[in-house]
Amino acid sequence: MQIFDRIADLRSALERSRRAGRTIGFVPTMGALHDGHLSLIERARAECDIVVVSIFVNPTQFGESEDFALYPRDLERDSALCERSGADIVFAPPVNEMYPRPMETVVSVEPLGSDLIGAVRPGHFRGVATVVSKLFNIVGPHRAYFGEKDFQQLTVIRRMVEDLASPVRIVGVATVREEDGLAMSSRNVRLTPEDRVAARVLSQALDLGARMIEGGEGDVEAVLSAMRGLIAQEPRADLASLDIRSSNGLAPIETIGQEPVVMLITARFGKVLLIDQREAAAPHAGINRKMAS
Repeated sequence: MQIFDRIADLRSALERSRRAGRTIGFVPTMGALHDGHLSLIERARAECDIVVVSIFVNPTQFGESEDFALYPRDLERDSALCERSGADIVFAPPVNEMYPRPMETVVSVEPLGSDLIGAVRPGHFRGVATVVSKLFNIVGPHRAYFGEKDFQQLTVIRRMVEDLASPVRIVGVATVREEDGLAMSSRNVRLTPEDRVAARVLSQALDLGARMIEGGEGDVEAVLSAMRGLIAQEPRADLASLDIRSSNGLAPIETIGQEPVVMLITARFGKVLLIDQREAAAPHAGINRKMAS
């Protein structure tokens, strides 16, 4: 496995593979890798000739009061995990390589990027879309892999690729969970032992909502009310947002019909902001996950 920290060197290495007709799979990450990230790398390994993983903690997607400085960084550990999971190349640029001077060009996917988590974290998805667009331009992948846990991020990236006619196929990969149901996240390591136990309530609320929807409940507010009630029983959970939206583009809905929906939760446990999601559908509707934009 090769590790690059300069754009020109990475492009030179990938150009040789591209000329040889090899397909390039790309997994963008901010490091602090866990089994969820590794599932993305393994999926890319199964489908592509060359697998590139980026490890870059992107400052432009953090707000002024957020945890950029505290975000865990361990390139040696992450690189070893990438190699073990089948990556061929790790791209780990310093900030001044990605942003040699302040950016005057940004990518903003609106209004989607200002909704839901975007309302809780203003500017976050503008930073995400901009850095992912730049990484796509650097790597030039045929396929790029994103986790479904960050469902809004996945939706934003799909819309960006569609709108800009980017020649990359976006592949969504199912959320990987701990044994007790908590969605794997790089932020989980920052939870106190008490908050780690309390955070299980997120997956429990999603399970409750899914049971209601799959059992035929079509009233969105009835499902949300039941989920809020369950979360309220956990005093350590500070619910920031809870929504049920169409799986296709995250459009607001008033009733649950035959189209699949997605439940999205954002909650704080101490100083740690966690997100989780789950898709569900009315009886006999089924869930048809989009594999590409």
